[in-house]
Amino acid sequence: MAVFLVPFFTLFAVVLVAPIGYAIWMSLHEERSSGLGFGGSERVFSGLGNFTKALSDGGFLSSFLHLAGYCALYIPVMIGAALALALLVDSAAARAKRFVQLAVFLPHAVPGMIAAIIWIYLYTPGLSPVLDWIQAAGGSWSFFAKGHTLPSVVNIAAWQWTGYNVIIFYAALQAVPREIIEAAVVDGASGLRTALQIKLPMIRSAVVLTLLFTCVGVVQIFNEPKLLADRAPSMGHDWAPMMYVFKAAFEKHDYGLAAAASLLLALVAGVLSFIVTRLGNRGKAA
Repeated sequence: MAVFLVPFFTLFAVVLVAPIGYAIWMSLHEERSSGLGFGGSERVFSGLGNFTKALSDGGFLSSFLHLAGYCALYIPVMIGAALALALLVDSAAARAKRFVQLAVFLPHAVPGMIAAIIWIYLYTPGLSPVLDWIQAAGGSWSFFAKGHTLPSVVNIAAWQWTGYNVIIFYAALQAVPREIIEAAVVDGASGLRTALQIKLPMIRSAVVLTLLFTCVGVVQIFNEPKLLADRAPSMGHDWAPMMYVFKAAFEKHDYGLAAAASLLLALVAGVLSFIVTRLGNRGKAA
């Protein structure tokens, strides 16, 4: 049996363990000019210097504040919309279910970069039919304005991921025993009460799992704010932690700082995962 495990552990070591180990090594070193600057640079051990540099950088810390605001808006909107749509699909007529599932899932089939580019087009004045409709209704809006960029980013991500989570919730709803729902209907429970007090508690594990994956994905957000920052200068190019890592690595060529920031970001993702799992297990035990 051990022989069959060798390919898995080999790939695991090459794809996951080795890159993490190399990132840790890079985070503990930095490049310094040697001699009078004519001899190139050398990589020297700096200990926790890169971590201290990242944690003392206002841009890096503010990126987590932006991320917290993004989580506070995106997670309730996306999870709430996905749950509502899944419950509607579960209670819809049999003929409409396949069509609705396909319609809500199609946005997720669009690659994230392409989806962001499409929405940037829809956000651009003079090109966007959405802005034309808003102006025709007597309103005004700028998706690139300083106070509007957060909803603009949330809209792109929610449009892409809501349908994916609808499928997960709908699959979980199909596992709910129909006898329990029929008994609730016989007892006079309305459709809304059945959804809130019977269906939702019985798919708690699916909701917790989706919330866990969502938190991990939120920490890694990059495409949407990166493309939006090119049109909205007020966002800056370190709006999200991953944008800060990208800037440190590929613009400043400070790979030690980028590695340290990446490890700190991974630590935040791990802490969020732990919190969500503990809260989910506590609610399940209750």
